[in-house]
Amino acid sequence: MPELPEVEALATFLRERAVGRSVIRADVAAINAVKTFDPPLSAVGGAEVTGASRHGKFLDLDVSGLHLITHLSRAGWLHWRESLPPAPPRPGGKGPIAFRLHLAPEFDGGPVAGFDLTEAGTQKRLAVYLVRDPLDVPGIARLGPDALSVSRADLATLLAGQRAQIKRAITDQNVLAGIGNAYSDEILHTAKLSPFKLAAKLTDDEIGRLHDAMGAVLTDAVQRSVGQKAATLKSEKRSGLRVHARTGLPCPVCGDTVREVSFADRSFQYCPTCQTEGRELADRRLSKLIK
Repeated sequence: MPELPEVEALATFLRERAVGRSVIRADVAAINAVKTFDPPLSAVGGAEVTGASRHGKFLDLDVSGLHLITHLSRAGWLHWRESLPPAPPRPGGKGPIAFRLHLAPEFDGGPVAGFDLTEAGTQKRLAVYLVRDPLDVPGIARLGPDALSVSRADLATLLAGQRAQIKRAITDQNVLAGIGNAYSDEILHTAKLSPFKLAAKLTDDEIGRLHDAMGAVLTDAVQRSVGQKAATLKSEKRSGLRVHARTGLPCPVCGDTVREVSFADRSFQYCPTCQTEGRELADRRLSKLIK
């Protein structure tokens, strides 16, 4: 799933490639991906792309005052095309394309560039909105403070009211915006915190370590991601991970074996030595970690 660093990098990429160009048209291949109808998508035709930004994990393309907003969900991605075919993608087709935006050439006679939004797999959750105000998107209206800008004091206040485990709390977008499964693993490893510790029971020292880790991990990931082409962002993300998706490999800090906790539809990774005082949870469904 694209998280804060990748979406920030995509916004930067679009500021460099799309801003200043006019929209020719928007094509919809997956009808269920479009979540709004007023204004209609046809309203962006002829309008100029004037900005690109991020709200948590939502990507926002400013089109002459309207906001074309995308949430890529778990399996969505943006593919920039220097030359798009003139024919629209077939609606309801079996391919991964959900949405396509055609942009005017940079010079007379030049190619029509733009991007495709694609989604792999059978769980189609990618979402596209065209709104007058970003807060018209329900998911954006509910977002908590951005994970890159929240203060230590505000983080402490947010977590004090959470009964959930810290892993779940910092990935709840209503609590904190921008962090997903991968970077929460990295943040908790850096902070030397058990994913299963209750958020409301973190000590002042633990809050400080968590806040510092959030800033360090996310800032490093943004710096590595910004400037990458959209096509290389996924591989860049994987190259910087220390525990997430590295089950069975040695922890780069202590050398212990990275362990995995599995659920029905997801998993996450941690280092017992760094995070849980050597205690291991082989399978969340069968055993319970003593905190």
